[in-house]
Amino acid sequence: MALDKNGIAKRIAKEVKDGYFVNLGIGIPTLVANFVQEDISVEFQSENGVLGMGPFPFEGDEDADLINAGKQTITTLKGASFFDSATSFSMIRGQHVDLTILGAMEVSENGDIANWKIPGKLVKGMGGAMDLVASAENIIVAMMHTNKRGESKILKRCSLPLTGVGCVKKIVTNLAVLEVVESGFKLLERAPGVQVEEIQNATEGNLIIEGDIPEMKL
Repeated sequence: MALDKNGIAKRIAKEVKDGYFVNLGIGIPTLVANFVQEDISVEFQSENGVLGMGPFPFEGDEDADLINAGKQTITTLKGASFFDSATSFSMIRGQHVDLTILGAMEVSENGDIANWKIPGKLVKGMGGAMDLVASAENIIVAMMHTNKRGESKILKRCSLPLTGVGCVKKIVTNLAVLEVVESGFKLLERAPGVQVEEIQNATEGNLIIEGDIPEMKL
């Protein structure tokens, strides 16, 4: 069966390595902090000025002054620090972040990402998305494979305004793990119980299938 948002975050958490500094984007990526292995040391950064984020707080333990870039309440770990946006974006632009995890509305087969604007709909602004995609060398996207109408969001070309060009390295959806390679989307893993044919039918972009595709291990 297809994964839910927590399942996607749990799979992405396996990509987080000991010693990493990780930026978590708005949406599904914020859930990744809940699933990181306890035996590794990771620093989660939020562009509103936090380094050392922990899991989401339990109900009743929230502190309204502690929020991430998506204005969700967070916890902080021992040694966490707080700073202004200028310092935060110096970290990002200076390529001091080892892994960036972003949500997306669309990703193209050459690694373009659209995740900030739907024409005609009100948005508050770009946020930190363009800085992140322009500066990061290791970007993983967390997203649903199709939209609410069942249409693919894994495309030959993005139809929405781009946030970044040729920057996405890997995608984890509710159906699959995909790697962006020169000729398209290479299928690495499939969600438990999901068949390759289902992934093919949900992918508009060029899907590369080599050999037997293993199920994700969560």
